[in-house]
Amino acid sequence: MNGKLKVHGHYNGLKTTLLFAVMWAIIMLIWWLTGARSGTLGFYILIGLGTTFVSYWFSDRIAIASMRAQPVSEQEAPGLYRIVRELSQRAGKPMPRIYIAPTDSPNAFATGRNERHAAVCCTQGILNMLNEREIRGVLGHELMHVYNHDILTSAVASAMATVITYLGYSLMYFGGGNDRDRNPSGILGLLGVVASSILAPLGASLIQMAISRTREYDADEDGSRLTGDPEALAIALQKITVGVEYDPMPKTAGTQSAAAMMIANPFSSKGFSQLFSTHPPTADRIARLMQMSREMQLSQAAGQQPTLSQPS
Repeated sequence: MNGKLKVHGHYNGLKTTLLFAVMWAIIMLIWWLTGARSGTLGFYILIGLGTTFVSYWFSDRIAIASMRAQPVSEQEAPGLYRIVRELSQRAGKPMPRIYIAPTDSPNAFATGRNERHAAVCCTQGILNMLNEREIRGVLGHELMHVYNHDILTSAVASAMATVITYLGYSLMYFGGGNDRDRNPSGILGLLGVVASSILAPLGASLIQMAISRTREYDADEDGSRLTGDPEALAIALQKITVGVEYDPMPKTAGTQSAAAMMIANPFSSKGFSQLFSTHPPTADRIARLMQMSREMQLSQAAGQQPTLSQPS
C-alpha cells in the first residue's frame, strides 16, 4: 500500500485555506491603511519570504540543533528503527534520520522540508515513559506532519504573521497612508491606528496558532490510519500531557522554536495560556481518536479494510 493518506473527516484542509485567506485580508487592509504608495508591503513581504525560506529549507537542522539532539544508530535504538522503517515503508516513503534529545520531558517531533530530508526526534523522557505500541502511535502522527508538508504550511503562516506584525508597527510609527482621505485624524483616528497596530499582530498570531491546530488534527487522523491504531495515540497523548505537567521543558529560545512541531505542548499550559497554545486541547484530541477507533472497529467487523489513497 503506497501513497499519502487522505482524510476528509473534519475538512481541515479547507479550514487552513480559509485561515490563510483571512491573514491575506488583514495584510491588504493594513497595507491600505499604511498607504499603497509607501512601498511597505513589498518590503515586508520580502522579509516574510526570507524568513520562510530559511525556516523551511533548514527546518531539520534548526529543530535538531535547538533540542541538542544526537543521531542514533540502529544498534543503539533498534526499536525506534523498526517502528520508523515499518511506518515509512507502509506509506511508501524514504526512511528518515532518527535522533534522541537528552531531556526527561516526554515529547517527540518530526521535521524536514520533504520526505527525503526528514528527521524524527524523540526525547529520552518519552522513550522511558511509553511502551512500543504507544511510541508507534506517536511516530505515525509525527511522520504524517512531514508527509502532509506541514513544515511548509507552518513556515508560510509564520512568514505571513511576520508581514502583518511589521505592517502593524509601520501603521503605529508612521501613521496612515499618503492619501489624505485615508489618513486618520483626531483622537478617533489615532485610537484606530493604535488598535490596528496592536490587534492585527495579535490576530495574526492567533490565526497562525489556529492553522497549527488544524494540522495537528490532520496528523492525528492520518497518523492513526497509518498505524491502524488510534487508541495507541490517545493513550500516548494522555501520558505525555501528564508527564509534561510534571516535568515541562524549560522555556529557552531553542525549545520555543521547536515547540509547535512537537506531539504535545512541551510547556505547562493552564488557564489563559491555553488560548495561545499551538496544540488543540488534549481531551478533544483523545475524544476524536477514540471515536475513530470505534469506527475502525466497526469497519473491520463489517469486513472493510482501511486503505491508503494516492496523493491528489
